[in-house]
Amino acid sequence: MFNLNELDKLDRLFVIWAFVFQIILIVHFAVRKPFFESYTMKYGWIIYALCIPAAVISIILLRGGKSWSFWLGGFIFIAFAVFGYWVDYMAGINFRSPIRVSILIPYVVLYLATVMFYWWPVGMLSRPLWYGYGILFIISTILNTTSH
Repeated sequence: MFNLNELDKLDRLFVIWAFVFQIILIVHFAVRKPFFESYTMKYGWIIYALCIPAAVISIILLRGGKSWSFWLGGFIFIAFAVFGYWVDYMAGINFRSPIRVSILIPYVVLYLATVMFYWWPVGMLSRPLWYGYGILFIISTILNTTSH
């Protein structure tokens, strides 16, 4: 059985943040469609704001000497969040319906790169955690794709 306490403190920080991030996404995607006006339009930007703690954690991991694969996700998240916030809130571009490929492709690539750089390094630490994160990713993806 896997024990989180077997990891050093930076690995624990990474794993906890990766799972917290994925769980927040699941909650966000679950409430996005039914509460579009009362939640998504008013508070959806908070998902993009999560790049701030992600960046802080990435800096801690980088300064702590962790491999690039552990800190890169937070920095990719910054790019995703800045791009997403600009598209959704500043420019107000509706790119999901109808689909605007010129915006959708970089948006999806940055999003998936962020998530993958949280998921893959978890697998380097623990295969059971990797499977658990994979299940959360599948749930998140289903909720994300059905909530538009």
